[in-house]
Amino acid sequence: MELDHLILPVNDVGRSVRFYESMLGFRSDGEDPPFTVLRVSERLTLQLAPWGTEGGMHLAFALPRDGFDAVLARLRDAGQPLGDAFDRVGQADGPGIENGARGPGASLYFFDPDRHLIEIRHYESDSSSSTSESPSPTS
Repeated sequence: MELDHLILPVNDVGRSVRFYESMLGFRSDGEDPPFTVLRVSERLTLQLAPWGTEGGMHLAFALPRDGFDAVLARLRDAGQPLGDAFDRVGQADGPGIENGARGPGASLYFFDPDRHLIEIRHYESDSSSSTSESPSPTS
């Protein structure tokens, strides 16, 4: 069994699409009303729901090391507040080391435009497995 898609409530779909495409490298998969669909990887989509939100969801994405480094560079270039732990966004640059589904890995936290907590991570011992399904982050 594996996760197929996530529905994420947002306040401004366009702003969220721009953020996820430019910062994380997700690709548009078009509209499936009422959702705007973003392709996270070959086997996972993020469906943005225009229902409004106060934030508070936590989404964690594993990437290969080069993808992690590319996303980190874009976040820093954009001046995005970062943290080395979920409760330290804006207090530290990171990354830190935290446990995930495959054990410990480098992790970095930040907020999307709706204050959903986003985590990116990479596992040193897993640089070529299922994380390689993620789209290549765009420049």
